[in-house]
Amino acid sequence: MSKRSSPKARPSISIVGPGNLGTALALTLPAAGYEVPFLCVRANRPGKTYTKSLAGKIKARVIALGAQPLETEVVWITVPDDAISGLARALAPSQDWKGKIVFHSSGALSSDELAALRDKGARVASVHPMMTFVRGKVPKMAGVSFAVEGDAAAVRMAKTIVGDLGGSAFVIKKQNKVLYHVFGSFASPMVIALMASLEQVARAAGLRRSDVKRVMMPLLMQTLRNHLEQDAASAFSGPLVRGDVATICKHLDELEKLPEAKAVYVALTRAALKLLPVRNRQPLERELKKQ
Repeated sequence: MSKRSSPKARPSISIVGPGNLGTALALTLPAAGYEVPFLCVRANRPGKTYTKSLAGKIKARVIALGAQPLETEVVWITVPDDAISGLARALAPSQDWKGKIVFHSSGALSSDELAALRDKGARVASVHPMMTFVRGKVPKMAGVSFAVEGDAAAVRMAKTIVGDLGGSAFVIKKQNKVLYHVFGSFASPMVIALMASLEQVARAAGLRRSDVKRVMMPLLMQTLRNHLEQDAASAFSGPLVRGDVATICKHLDELEKLPEAKAVYVALTRAALKLLPVRNRQPLERELKKQ
């Protein structure tokens, strides 16, 4: 973890695009000693209620994109991936960028998305927290890992800010960012997709919606603990470990009623056959070929 910087040396930071991640940063940066004087939004959205409310909480001004210079040492862009490059091009002629540090927080895209600002003299980096951000929840940054890459000065600044937030920064190569982002997708949104399939199957099995989480929680939490404390192979249990081919076949037959859940089940079973200790592997592979 980076050492905490001196409060007097901490730069001011503008947030461009205060969505879920931008909101979390806007609320956690001041607590770490960073002033956030500007929240920058698209010209047609300066009056959005939650943005005004957020600005009030941190004593920031809401300004329209390109309406005035962002007079902070650091500009942190937190818009969706597809908008980053275009936004950088739109910002480039709006002010003098020499000496500025500019971040974006895409997990999949490199700092080259900010090339238009780099060409104007800014030092740029991608700074991605390995954390989930949803409306109404502001996770703590303490203990969160941030993948960082870009210009040396911007990377140094990112490491300092992340350290002050209580997180830890590590440098990632540009060419590895997409797979790094896939890694994060498996750790959060794909898990939620799996939970949605789990809930669908539970309801089909006759469980009341209000009971599903109560019933699954001990199993789910112990499974996660087993994996985190040991490894995937040690945490793996159930009919595949035992080689219960007949049981797996019954599962597949019943899942004909739930084709989306069946597709998930088949995909995960195939992965287990490749990656985890499974008995009766060949008979199971033959059954999967029929699907």
